[in-house]
Amino acid sequence: MAGDMKFRTVFISDVHLGSKACQAHLLLDFLKQVEADTVYLVGDIVDGWRLRSSWYWPQLHNDVVQKLLRKVRKGCRMIYIPGNHDEFLRDYVGSNFGGVEVLMDDIHETADGRKFLIVHGDKYDMVVGNVRWLAYLGDWAYDMAIHVNTLLGTVRRRLGLPYWSFSGWSKSKVKSAVNFIGAFENTVAEDAKSLKVNGVICGHIHHPILKTIADIEYANIGDWVDSCSALVEHFDGRLEILHWPLKSQAEQIINMLPLQLQKVA
Repeated sequence: MAGDMKFRTVFISDVHLGSKACQAHLLLDFLKQVEADTVYLVGDIVDGWRLRSSWYWPQLHNDVVQKLLRKVRKGCRMIYIPGNHDEFLRDYVGSNFGGVEVLMDDIHETADGRKFLIVHGDKYDMVVGNVRWLAYLGDWAYDMAIHVNTLLGTVRRRLGLPYWSFSGWSKSKVKSAVNFIGAFENTVAEDAKSLKVNGVICGHIHHPILKTIADIEYANIGDWVDSCSALVEHFDGRLEILHWPLKSQAEQIINMLPLQLQKVA
């Protein structure tokens, strides 16, 4: 039922509308059931990279946009912070489109008085910043992994096996080998510390997590390609990552385990 879940703030990132990997049906379901005073769209909402190479925009993607705009018309404050895939919107920072504010970054204050830097995160990624062709190659490889993931998910459901993310597994294996995720998180936290805020909320690396790094609260929102996650702020200021469809804590833990351990669990 629409509006069943109410929050002070909802943070969404890395939707990749315009990509076949986007799980728009799940995001639309999430948006129908969740209400918030403020919604942050933290980059890569539209996949301009993919749309430039081949146009793909089904009705479901349009429905997501319309649902977001409907929330604005009902009084929700909406802030759009462009990422690297929708960087064309950075030319319009400071503008307001139909009630949607476009900002390069922002400082959000929670209900309990903590201050968080809100930023997409690509500026901390040296690959995207300095070797653009490699970033495009990595994006293509991840997209291929998502297609494999979809196929495996279908097979596993038919066999009665729990969900297991091939794309998430491969991503963690590759990026842990080069210490990418850890370096990214530490760099983001250091920047937040220099700005004298309590924490940072970002996206970009599709790795949803809440953790503390050197006294800085670090939150990565995740994405709507693989993890289908959002960060929410409750009315008391507490932050929580929601995976959609909602799963029990036990299911979330099992789904994060390697395949062999899932069978034991």
